[in-house]
Amino acid sequence: MTVLLLVAAGFAAGLSGSIAGLASLFSYPALLAAGLPPVTANVTNTVALTVTAVGSLAGSRPELVGQGPTVRRLALPVVLGGGAGAALLLLTPADAFEVVVPVLVAAASVVLLVQPRLRAAAERRAAGRREAPRPGHVAPWAVAALFAVAIYAGYFGAAAGVLILALLLVGLPVTLLQGNALKNVLLGLANATAAIGFAVAGPVDWRAAGLMAVGLLAGSRLGPALARRLPATALRIGIAVAGLGLAVSLALRAW
Repeated sequence: MTVLLLVAAGFAAGLSGSIAGLASLFSYPALLAAGLPPVTANVTNTVALTVTAVGSLAGSRPELVGQGPTVRRLALPVVLGGGAGAALLLLTPADAFEVVVPVLVAAASVVLLVQPRLRAAAERRAAGRREAPRPGHVAPWAVAALFAVAIYAGYFGAAAGVLILALLLVGLPVTLLQGNALKNVLLGLANATAAIGFAVAGPVDWRAAGLMAVGLLAGSRLGPALARRLPATALRIGIAVAGLGLAVSLALRAW
């Protein structure tokens, strides 16, 4: 029964994570239900989630065409952030940070809801300054914000994908599908960096991570193809509403 639970939860997490950035909504509670202590479940979840980047990358190749300069510009901040978050988890108590997590998730969800207005305002400001977007150009505030979110991804990570997606859609001239593909790559880099630290010094349950990874790989491969068939506005609102639901759930657990 535990084997089926972890594989099925992994599939749901891979599908949800590659589309909406909410993989931990399924994977983390499943690891807890399998009997893992919270810290072990957290680090095992991060290690298992690294495979979603592989599946998502394979499924998102059309949306990643021309995005190489942006990925290269943002890779270092998210790698450094993911490593810093892993170090924080291993060296500090989690209680204080977990109290802030619901607020971050709720804020990102609200940003997604109003993203068209925020994007329109940013485009009007850019047009007023007669700015032309350059390949790979990312505003400094967006780089700093992504670094901070990558720290969170390495530390705990629930709905980190929603946070990253919200930043990308506001800060970059990309469509929802392009932003989602970029989110999958960047979150994968942050998770992979944190996973290296956890593999060396964290209490990883490798059996649980392996079982969940099987489902995660399949779900994350299917997710981008499914996202292409969904209306962009409905998908964005659905992600935001799911994020708000997760924020409430995390708040009830933490507070």
